[in-house]
Amino acid sequence: MNIAETPAKFLATDLLARFVAIVGNKNAVTDREAQAPFLTEPRDMFRGTSAVVLRPGSVGEVAEILKLANETATAIVPQGGNTGLVGGQIPQHGEIVLSLNRLDRVREVDAVSNTMTCEAGVTLLRAREAAAEVDRLYPQLLPSEGSCTIGGNLSTNAGGTAALAYGIARSHALGIEVVLPDGRVLNALNKLKKDNTGYDLKDLFIGAEGTLGVITAAVLRLIPRPRSVETAFVGVPSPQAALDLFGLASERATGNVTSFELMLRLGIELVLRHGAGCRDPLPQPHPWYVLIELSSQARSGLRAVSSKTPLSRRASIRPRRSGASAKCSAKCNATKAARSSTTSRCR
Repeated sequence: MNIAETPAKFLATDLLARFVAIVGNKNAVTDREAQAPFLTEPRDMFRGTSAVVLRPGSVGEVAEILKLANETATAIVPQGGNTGLVGGQIPQHGEIVLSLNRLDRVREVDAVSNTMTCEAGVTLLRAREAAAEVDRLYPQLLPSEGSCTIGGNLSTNAGGTAALAYGIARSHALGIEVVLPDGRVLNALNKLKKDNTGYDLKDLFIGAEGTLGVITAAVLRLIPRPRSVETAFVGVPSPQAALDLFGLASERATGNVTSFELMLRLGIELVLRHGAGCRDPLPQPHPWYVLIELSSQARSGLRAVSSKTPLSRRASIRPRRSGASAKCSAKCNATKAARSSTTSRCR
């Protein structure tokens, strides 16, 4: 359903000028054509209008904007990478857009404490790259990693393909910096993991989508970078078989199941029908499929797990190596559980 555009709310000229003065003319977008990237979402199902898109470059500017908005009862819609698909970041009623993509500094990467402090506009990809530079991993992974931002991920408590092993966005945040609706700044950028002092206020703002305050920075938890990774695409006859497969994978891989995604045959058929140059991933079709990933700090051994299950000896395995590890199929091992599954292919 496409929501009809709502005319931008009228902002008195002098009030608009006060908002613009905070960020400067260069970072206040009022031209309708220039505003377009901020007013639609990726599927073009939601469209909005706004008198101005404000692009602050500091926490102080964010604070001034919210203080003025609070004093004048002006509605604000915070926006990160604009990758959401449900329209929450779109000004559907003419609100001012507060775009945080200029707050894009990685303030610190601390390999000793396994933490990283990022501003809200840092993309997920940049955060993961910064962690990799010190041989660490920021474990959240989303398909939109090149454009979604840390502030948006925390504000929506985003999930990701590695949530099974590492949790969702809330699990990765040790502390946050947030601007409250009246313009006050709450600095809770705590790096201490063993912190039992008082209220844990950060969880009020994570997942609140900007309704209680605007997240401007966060301290993120890092983990040691895996030394080996194995992936597999497996055909199974039913969701129950997939659960059996998951149980077996968890048992044989000693808890190192990083991702486990279940999908219907229908999704594969849609890709084959509409995707150029696509082919069926397995020789025979299956009602359900599982994409599974294992990871380990050991440089070898994951691959051997696959050889311990009966099905792995009948599986069609195609290894692919990348970086520190062979991306292949330890995961096929899990297919003992899905005995009626005829084929699995690893990559």
